[in-house]
Amino acid sequence: MKLEQIEVLTGKIILETGLHIGGSDAEIKIGGIDNEVIKNPLNGEPYIPGSSLKGKIRSLMEWKTGEVKEQPLSFKDYKHTDNKDAVKVILQLFGNAGDNKDDAMVKEIGHSRLAFWDCALSQETRDLFKQRHLSYTESKAENTINRISGTAANPRNTERVPAGVKFDFKISLKKFTGDTDLQTELLKGLKLLELDSLGGSGSRGYGKVKFQFDNNELQEKFNQIKPFE
Repeated sequence: MKLEQIEVLTGKIILETGLHIGGSDAEIKIGGIDNEVIKNPLNGEPYIPGSSLKGKIRSLMEWKTGEVKEQPLSFKDYKHTDNKDAVKVILQLFGNAGDNKDDAMVKEIGHSRLAFWDCALSQETRDLFKQRHLSYTESKAENTINRISGTAANPRNTERVPAGVKFDFKISLKKFTGDTDLQTELLKGLKLLELDSLGGSGSRGYGKVKFQFDNNELQEKFNQIKPFE
């Protein structure tokens, strides 16, 4: 197995609704935020961890195959599935979640092809928020409603990155001798994420995102992707 190429996909993740990816709530202040977003400790700016992208996309692709387990798919699952082509693609893209001591499987499937980098705020967003003296996050108050009395209880202030913010994304894709069209499979995974949500509280409208690629040809290809066809 020979490494032939490393392709780098770059662009913007555009928030169409507020995004919450949790950070550390080590210090809770009375009247303050109960549920903070993750931030860069050096500059206090919110960011999207590469692990959040990778985990959600992998999960959606596993659900689509019908082979989803309590843990991410592994070589062991590949050996016992009738859906080998789809499971093999996931293992090639994201790696084996189990023991890598199976030399035969390592030789057949190889190492993870994908690397997801942390996504920082775009310079466009930084400039816009500085110009308008805006905060990079917003506080959204949420309540539990008593279905009988109609009264609110247990109020919480959840921190979100507001709609309209853009993050820079970077994903690298390795190509080894004999690989099929894994780029298209990756684009299907990104399209699934667009159709679903990123981060917490997706069922309440959080985390709707859109991918905008720097490469126009890649953007056109992505626009044509229909992951369920």
